[in-house]
Amino acid sequence: MKKIFNLILGLFVTIFIFSGCEDKTDLTAPPTPTPKSGNVDLTRYVSIGNSLTSGYQSSALYASAQAYSYPNLIAKQVNTTFVQPLIADPGIGGQIEIATLNPFTTKTEPVLGGAPLNLNYPAPYNNLGVPGVVLADVMNSTSTSNSYSKSPFIDIILRGQGTQFAQAKALHPTFLTLWIGNNDVLGFAASGGYSPKTPTDAQTFAYLYSQLCTSIDSLGAKVVVANIPDVTSIPFFTTVGPMIAQKLSSLQISGMYYQQHGQYSGTALPVSSLADGTVLITLVGQTYAGLIGTPTGKFYRDNKADISLLIAGGIIDTTQPFGLSPKNPWPDALILDAGEIQTAKTATAAFNSSISALATAHGYGLVDINSFLSNVRKNDFKGGTVINGITFYTTFVTGGVFSLDGIHPTNQGQAIIANEFIKVINSKFGASIPLIDVATIPGSFVLSKRNLISGSNIPYFAPGTFNNLLF
Repeated sequence: MKKIFNLILGLFVTIFIFSGCEDKTDLTAPPTPTPKSGNVDLTRYVSIGNSLTSGYQSSALYASAQAYSYPNLIAKQVNTTFVQPLIADPGIGGQIEIATLNPFTTKTEPVLGGAPLNLNYPAPYNNLGVPGVVLADVMNSTSTSNSYSKSPFIDIILRGQGTQFAQAKALHPTFLTLWIGNNDVLGFAASGGYSPKTPTDAQTFAYLYSQLCTSIDSLGAKVVVANIPDVTSIPFFTTVGPMIAQKLSSLQISGMYYQQHGQYSGTALPVSSLADGTVLITLVGQTYAGLIGTPTGKFYRDNKADISLLIAGGIIDTTQPFGLSPKNPWPDALILDAGEIQTAKTATAAFNSSISALATAHGYGLVDINSFLSNVRKNDFKGGTVINGITFYTTFVTGGVFSLDGIHPTNQGQAIIANEFIKVINSKFGASIPLIDVATIPGSFVLSKRNLISGSNIPYFAPGTFNNLLF
């Protein structure tokens, strides 16, 4: 190896010496990216959104993931200043980490595992993405206490300096990205459609989004917005059901009882419904998947914090086999039945219709994240989606797009999203911002093999792992 290296080095030196007198006036280095390109200027770039914008990953906000937030990656592509509200690793929220690979188990860092690093930054942050916020918060909420979402990150990121919009305005942006509204339906879906959570009313959503667009127009900035993906196609909802179906089939069990809207279901849910996605089990439900067929009294006693989530709509007989008896059914809060899935899809379609119409009316660029991720999902069954030589899937962990909470993108997932924004910026404003080479972005975790989670190898999360998960 050393001889080969010396040979290459010698050849390089020889070429350098003999080419030293050549005229190289026609050879130029690639131009340094600048914030101005075409009809858009990203010199003062501000991004408004929720956890998807902030760089939140694996149930926490932390600096090493924030570095790969999609707006920060866009800012780097054009060489512009972009300040984020950095949180020291392992972050705030209780970051989920891989503990063992086989069996696949996780561990959770302390909720307050890291402290804010630049709370005293004198101006508003360029990245105003706040985990947990809903659309109504953007124009109205200045603190956690007066917010609609009650997100603890509002106080950390907004720091009492005004709403997300007010702080964006204070920065006099020349360019702004907006990706908001996911939580207006995701909160409903992630709770299993369990009352009292419901999606935001479609007319209310349209009114609030229109109000926000009118306010943004006053800034005089170029704007690109993104719509809302189908939340029921992400691994938080698609991972556990098929695994439970395979387990039940191996035990020659034809169905599972579950609570429907807090009441007992009179008939067992067919295994086929779990396998084909007719109903969806949330990733939180994985904690309870291993209990199917066993009494749950001791589990409930040992994990009191989960009882309010699990027991509803009557008295549960925990001496009965869990999931296999109508007296000890699968909890309503951990399952989306067909009706609840349709409720989520209807809300998403209505929200996206409003976003599309308003983007057109106000002259904004529109990133169709919904269609893009839907296509990635479809390609899961056709050999995956190849980007920069890497094959991606939407599957949990092994797919490379979603982090350990099953909702938020990995580093590479954020880069993929950033490229979708860049494509729209270039098309809408005649810019020539180079796309990110996703292969140069580090993965968020390392796996020994891509097919790690398969068959009956159901990932294990300790009770309470998702208690502080925000969207």
